[in-house]
Amino acid sequence: MAQTELGGRVVAITGAARGIGLAVASGCVSAGMRVVVGDLDARAVQQVAEQLGPNAVGVVVDVSDEDSFASFLDAAEEHFGPLDVLINNAGVLRMGPLAEATAEDVRLQLDVNVRGVITGTRLAMQRFIARGQGHIVNMASSASMIATPNGAVYSASKHAVLGLTRAVRGELRGTAVRTTVVMPGVIRTEMTQDFAPALGVRVVEPEAVAEAILAALRTGAPEIYVPKEVGLQGRLFTMLPARASDAMKRLARVDRVMH
Repeated sequence: MAQTELGGRVVAITGAARGIGLAVASGCVSAGMRVVVGDLDARAVQQVAEQLGPNAVGVVVDVSDEDSFASFLDAAEEHFGPLDVLINNAGVLRMGPLAEATAEDVRLQLDVNVRGVITGTRLAMQRFIARGQGHIVNMASSASMIATPNGAVYSASKHAVLGLTRAVRGELRGTAVRTTVVMPGVIRTEMTQDFAPALGVRVVEPEAVAEAILAALRTGAPEIYVPKEVGLQGRLFTMLPARASDAMKRLARVDRVMH
C-alpha cells in the first residue's frame, strides 16, 4: 500500500500546548507539515507556536463550543490553506468515585472528551468529504477498553470516542477520507502523574504516541495502540467473562491505577 507523503500537509491539533498534543505538534513539524496549535490557553499556544518555528501557528480554541471550533478550523485554513488533517487530542480527566463527583466535573469531561470530539469530527467530515480527501485522528484511550474504577466518566467518554470513530469509519467507506482512533496506555504527562503502577503496564513518553500517529498518517492505519501491548490487554479484558475480567484487574492492580 502506497504511503502518504506528509511534507507540506496542513494539520490542526487540539490540546496541543502540552503533553501528547505538544509532542504530536513537534513531530508533525519535524515531518515537514504545517501545524496549527490549538488550545484554550492563549499564551501557551503562542509560546508553543513560536518554539516550533515558521511552520506553526497558535490559535485559541474551546472545543466544547461549536462556533469556537469552526473558527479554529477557519483560522487554520486562512493561515496555511486547505486542511488535510484534524487531530482531536484535547481531553480532560477528573479522578475519583462517581458518587463523589460534582456535576461540573462530569459536564467538563463530557463536553471536552465527547462533545468536542464529535463536533470536530463532524466539522472536519463536512470539509473533507466535499474535497474528496482528509484524515481525522481521534484520541481515545486504553480506558476505551479497560474501564477503571475512579475514572468512570473518563472511561465512558473514551468508550464514546472509540464507538464514534468506528461508526464514522463505516460512513466514510468508499471515500478517500480516513479515520484513525488512538488508544494510548499510561503516558508520562501531567494527566497521569497521580496514577498508581500496575503489573504489565509500561509508562511511555508522549513522543511514542506522536511517532505512532505520524506512522498512521502515512499508512492510514484505522486503530493504533501505544504501547502495542495495550491492544492485547484491552481485548483480553473485554473478551473474558465479567467476573474473570474483574478478578484479573484486581490481580494486576489495574483497578487501582486511578486511586
